[in-house]
Amino acid sequence: MADNKNIENRQYVVFKLGKEEYGVDIKKVTTIERMMQIARVPKTPEYIKGVINLRGEIIPIMDLRLKFSMPSMEETEDTRIIIVKIEEMPIGIIVDAVAEVLELKDDAIENITNFSNDLSVDYILGVGKVNDRIVTLLNIEKLLKLSNNV
Repeated sequence: MADNKNIENRQYVVFKLGKEEYGVDIKKVTTIERMMQIARVPKTPEYIKGVINLRGEIIPIMDLRLKFSMPSMEETEDTRIIIVKIEEMPIGIIVDAVAEVLELKDDAIENITNFSNDLSVDYILGVGKVNDRIVTLLNIEKLLKLSNNV
């Protein structure tokens, strides 16, 4: 029997933006919410939609479509806000739909530095291969830190 002790399984919350699937480490996700009233905050970048009051906590909300320079889309019944916590600070990301929780072994994740040295993709951990699907795995901390520097 092969020794698989050093191959770690990781779980990702998989969500959709258009036809593409993305994953974020489940350990970073605190909750997934339906769309709710978002209060606009003046003088913020277009992709920062505003803030929500979630159970007494004010949480900034980012539209991931706009962050990725994708066209804006009308919200649907499937639109969700994924609340992630980065360094004890919660932030919500708007996605088209949440698909599933996916478990990937490390050897099913391809590092994209093989494909690109572009810093704009620095927030991509890698690409998960699942049967005939490809799930782009996001380093949500780097993505949100890039947003704070804009």
